[in-house]
Amino acid sequence: MKKMLVVLVMLVMGISLFANGVRTNDFDLKKGEKKAIMLVSFGTTFPETREKTIGALEKEFKADYPDFKVVTAFTSRIIMRRIKENEGITYDNPSEALKKLKKDGYTHVLVQGTLILNAVESETLKTEVEEYKGDFKVLKVSTPLLTSVDDYKEVVKALKPTYKNLKGNEAVVFIGHGTHHPGNSAYSMLEHVFQQKGIKNVFLGTVEGYPALDDVIASLKEAKIKKVELYPFMIVAGDHANNDIAVDMKEELEKNGFTVKTHLVGLGENEEIRQIYVEHAKFALTHKEENMLAKKKEYANGKQPL
Repeated sequence: MKKMLVVLVMLVMGISLFANGVRTNDFDLKKGEKKAIMLVSFGTTFPETREKTIGALEKEFKADYPDFKVVTAFTSRIIMRRIKENEGITYDNPSEALKKLKKDGYTHVLVQGTLILNAVESETLKTEVEEYKGDFKVLKVSTPLLTSVDDYKEVVKALKPTYKNLKGNEAVVFIGHGTHHPGNSAYSMLEHVFQQKGIKNVFLGTVEGYPALDDVIASLKEAKIKKVELYPFMIVAGDHANNDIAVDMKEELEKNGFTVKTHLVGLGENEEIRQIYVEHAKFALTHKEENMLAKKKEYANGKQPL
């Protein structure tokens, strides 16, 4: 178990180059330059949760960064098409949003995703944004929710209202999306942080990854849990929350003898969770990524690590 935790921490820290970045004044503008923050979400076709989560985050960024233009983009082209068909609302994808920012004369852009993991979606976003590096003086991509070890600890604190009144035979189960990417290990690491904080009756599962629901059920039975408070571990309480979690998973848990209450609340409704994204953006605006190749050259020439 100890060896597994070390591997998980190394994975997370290895992909968090901003976590050890050095200070920079990249976003100090010269005359005629303009700066923007682009918030990027997967998106959702559920208007109510969209407003409570993605919409709430956009409002906070506009309030906290009045000197920046703040725009929102979605990565799911299917969701964007359905929203346009059903609601008549058009959202840009990241490429479209960047092209508009360039056309409007913006020179410095920070891309802050509302992604949870450093996994497929975050890597795809970085790849897409990289194509536009030459169009801006500064173009950066900030980090997902679960990046540094401190992020995990902050998420545990932010979720306290869900578990603070649990009795011995009650548990909270958070269900994330899951992925085939190694970044999926973040769910297990988060559960471990809960355990390390003495919060024993919180379990993490996924719709499409590990732990699967069967794994969660086995853990619940081993802990002699009778009642389950079921939450999506997703920014929005959209399709997965309303169907996979609130229907299919709830029914499966009940078949296994648990009393289940489902909470259709996206992580983005939690002000403390939203604040983590705000802090990630703040750090990315004032720091640049660590250049590991440059460091290795310095070490080769005799410089000692700090």
